[in-house]
Amino acid sequence: MKKKLLKVAALAAFGGLAVAGLASCGGKSGYEFPTPTNWKAPETPAYNASCTDGGKVVNIRVWNDEFIGLFKKYYPGVVEVKEKEEYKVGDITVKFNMVANKENAYQNALDLALDKQATAAADDKIDMFLMEADYALKYVNSNATLDVKDIGLTDNDTKDMYQYTKDVATANGHLKGVSWQATPGLFAYRADIAKEVLGTDDPTEVQKHLSDWDKFDATAAKMKEKNYTMLAGFDDSYRTFSNNIEAPLVDAKTGKLNLDPQIDKWIKQTKEYTDKGYNKKASLWDDTWSKEQTINGSTFGFFYSTWGINFTLAGNAEVKNNDGKNLVGQYRVCEGPASYFWGGTWLAAANGTDNKSFVADLMKKMTCDATIAEQITRETLDYTNNKTAMNKIANDKTYGSEFLGGQNHVALFAQAAGKIKMDKITNWDQGFNEQIQGAFKDYFNGKATYDEAKEAFYKKFVKIYPEFE
Repeated sequence: MKKKLLKVAALAAFGGLAVAGLASCGGKSGYEFPTPTNWKAPETPAYNASCTDGGKVVNIRVWNDEFIGLFKKYYPGVVEVKEKEEYKVGDITVKFNMVANKENAYQNALDLALDKQATAAADDKIDMFLMEADYALKYVNSNATLDVKDIGLTDNDTKDMYQYTKDVATANGHLKGVSWQATPGLFAYRADIAKEVLGTDDPTEVQKHLSDWDKFDATAAKMKEKNYTMLAGFDDSYRTFSNNIEAPLVDAKTGKLNLDPQIDKWIKQTKEYTDKGYNKKASLWDDTWSKEQTINGSTFGFFYSTWGINFTLAGNAEVKNNDGKNLVGQYRVCEGPASYFWGGTWLAAANGTDNKSFVADLMKKMTCDATIAEQITRETLDYTNNKTAMNKIANDKTYGSEFLGGQNHVALFAQAAGKIKMDKITNWDQGFNEQIQGAFKDYFNGKATYDEAKEAFYKKFVKIYPEFE
């Protein structure tokens, strides 16, 4: 599943290059984003719920197989019918429809299906679909999703969830999605390189070298002196900046795009790191980036949230060199220079479902059950959305991740999870985040000016969202 996730979860590449004066440092530019001429601020329609029971086919929309794997392993009574690529739970048939997330493909396919929901045959109706933080508001602020209370979840069921995971999926007081995971981020580094360059691999001591951006930059210079790179590529640090923005990336009232100062700081840092050889000029999910996480790489560390460590980094670390050695047990994690989160998946009940009881039970067991949450974390390293379960593991002196050399990473995640805030998200964050990174690749590589990259981003963005023209 790990290798498949690397392919399906692939994000758009990032990049960029330099220009003279202030612009070369990621400062003020001459190019300004236009204000849309016919912009209409999105409105949240009056809530109108419709859901019934009695259906025999549950249709679930996903963009990769992560939740499918969890469903098969942790939801009680699942029987896989491989020849039909479906599952049976008692007399209920469960079908997953998968469309990759990249370039809004998942959303586009989902939107088409939701448009036909009212007239769809019973066995074709969408019963549940998954959504990410970068675009959750689009569906939460619509009648496509149901308040979880309308299908049977209670405040008591969701009381142990991290508040930000509920804030993401709440509109006008209606909680319209629940998540099995919380996604605080850390900095994962190679213990062997830390010991060679910094004289220690102890997470507490390494953190002292990375606790703010000035120290992080100074450590990057030390890594370069020893022929290591601090980061693998252009986009590695993006989320540590984008998750600390001062204002939403899009003004929903005017439709004006906002290149927040935090995004400009990422551009400035990435340009500097590229010019000084502090990175390998890789892009997220490409072959160079993946190789750098193996024993054959020479990159010190990677910014990762919970899912990235257990699905992606752990899989890449298993790659062996010619001597049969790998990096399993050679990574550690520390807080790094900034608190951030990355990603997360929410389960939403589709308005019009005819399987509300099954969807409710699936949500309860996968996102509200402390026993299942603890089991998922202990077995997969993922950080689950249950404070009781996570605090139990965080305080367990016998717990440690073999992949992380016995370190209790859950304790660090537990400290970070409570700091996450989601008050700056908009409906269009996925497109903004993907396209800003892609458009600036030429700037980082010296093939475009800062203004040219900024304008290229705008053109890419409005191609996905023509309402911003």
